[in-house]
Amino acid sequence: MRLFVAIGLSQEVRSALLAAIDVLRRQGRGNFTRPENLHLTLAFIGETDRAQEAEAAILGVEAPAFSLTVEGIGRFQDLYWAGTAPCPPLTTLQRQVEGALRSWEFPLERRPFRPHLTLCRSYRPGPGFDPAAVKRALGAPACPIDRIRLMASSRVDGRLTYTEVAHKRLQPLAP
Repeated sequence: MRLFVAIGLSQEVRSALLAAIDVLRRQGRGNFTRPENLHLTLAFIGETDRAQEAEAAILGVEAPAFSLTVEGIGRFQDLYWAGTAPCPPLTTLQRQVEGALRSWEFPLERRPFRPHLTLCRSYRPGPGFDPAAVKRALGAPACPIDRIRLMASSRVDGRLTYTEVAHKRLQPLAP
């Protein structure tokens, strides 16, 4: 089973991401993220038969809920993504998730955490590509983050599909 830990997004943020994807689609071609697959990865576990141990690891994470603002776009070669505003609680949560998984001896990547939401892979911009238009379509939506999710990644009828295996609610913010 191929596993990762992620946070889900509100409908408002999803709608903004889909608007940005629509602009990318009109301005080029590539493998666009399907709406149901939009997420922000906290830790990639990879192929493992230790789903119960991964679940136990994330259930041990104790972190407060917080608000996350999505803003800006960028790319890693031909992968285009939406970024996040600086968010210390997100960084802290990611470190806790990673630490919990490492304490269960999951071998994780050592790359620095760069929070992003993948919009498109293998993107080929067309003539007149305007990244500012993508950024305008995205705006700067915010959403509450109140849980982390252990997700399984698989191919179903040739389509990349993510399925929640387990989740952990974050501590509610004081009123």
